[in-house]
Amino acid sequence: MARRLFCATRALLLPVPSPAPAPAPAPVPASSAAVAEAAASLLPLLPCKRRKKLLKKLRSPRVAPIEPEAARRLPALDAVLDRDTAFRFLHRARSFLASLPPPHRIPLSEAGKLHRELGFPRGRKVARSAARHPLLFHLPAVDSVPHLALTPLMRSLLEEERRIHEEILPSRVRAVRKLLMLTAHRRVPLAKLHHCRAVLGLPDDFRDRVRDFPDDFRVVVDPADGRHVLELARWDPALAVSALERDFVVDDRRVRRTFRFAVPHRRLMPLDAEDADRLDAATTFPLVSPYTNGALLKPWTPEAEKYRVGVVHEFLSLTVEKRAMIHHIVEFKEEFGLTRHMYESLQKQNRAFYLAGTEMNWALFLRDAYDDNGVLKEKDPLVLFNEKLQRYACMTKMDSGETISDASGLTE
Repeated sequence: MARRLFCATRALLLPVPSPAPAPAPAPVPASSAAVAEAAASLLPLLPCKRRKKLLKKLRSPRVAPIEPEAARRLPALDAVLDRDTAFRFLHRARSFLASLPPPHRIPLSEAGKLHRELGFPRGRKVARSAARHPLLFHLPAVDSVPHLALTPLMRSLLEEERRIHEEILPSRVRAVRKLLMLTAHRRVPLAKLHHCRAVLGLPDDFRDRVRDFPDDFRVVVDPADGRHVLELARWDPALAVSALERDFVVDDRRVRRTFRFAVPHRRLMPLDAEDADRLDAATTFPLVSPYTNGALLKPWTPEAEKYRVGVVHEFLSLTVEKRAMIHHIVEFKEEFGLTRHMYESLQKQNRAFYLAGTEMNWALFLRDAYDDNGVLKEKDPLVLFNEKLQRYACMTKMDSGETISDASGLTE
């Protein structure tokens, strides 16, 4: 019964095809936390041996939710990660095939070995994942050898994405400059930026294009390990203003209420008005700019903790969707000066951040950037494009009177 349950829950994560000729809204899969709760509800109905096996699986870091209290979970934000899982093949495969020379195809036998690069489950057939998106991927036979390739519609959508990247490139350069200003030595290995390019909204060829901005960046070779490192060419005081500082000017009380830092003291400690103000300044968020040099702060002090929390908040504000997976944040652990106790610090700030996912792979959200339905309040052009791409991915056929060029030009 447990095996049938987990087989049935996989179907909930698949995109539901829409029969309409126009792109329909992308379906929101069932939350992984809800699936785990449904599986846990069957524990009393199972024999002892199967109950132990299922209980062990539910307690595994791969399945156990990062937020143990069900009352504090936000299903709308949990569903965002489940949607990413449902469209993992779509985004990884189109990025991999777009990096290949024209005609952007690869033999199906070779594609079956690239489960990490293409984003399909290991041990499954890549043709099965491609068949779920017939408008975007197809399997042509070249010299009697089946290939995985992009459809003309997908190629036209990729051209549209390139135009969007060209239009928003100045804002992305500004975001990378701010990211370098957050680091301790104003430098980041280019490989780390390439790994986080999707989170930051950078084009795939950003490593090759940084030399087009000599006034902003320098590319040097690290003598220690030979890696190419991107350095900040000049400091701009106008950019050294965090999102929290901008919000503090508009509504300082809201920013102070967002972050709370516990200070141990007696419950009945007598305080006068002046001491109460000092305690409030210590427990709330007096602005410690993330653009200051965090190495000058004494470790394990409230000021150092506030600085590190501010750095993570500013990093998330630079991302496209105001969220990032934990491995994206840990990627810059050395540059940001983060500690192994960062998880506890973030977990305490539940008014500012939301932790979603499992204990093995979880994400960090900026709560103020999303509404109650889990929708971004301010959407980047790349977010709008990805939503459009996902709607096409959920379609199984197009209207007979609609051409591919007409479909690729549809707006939101």
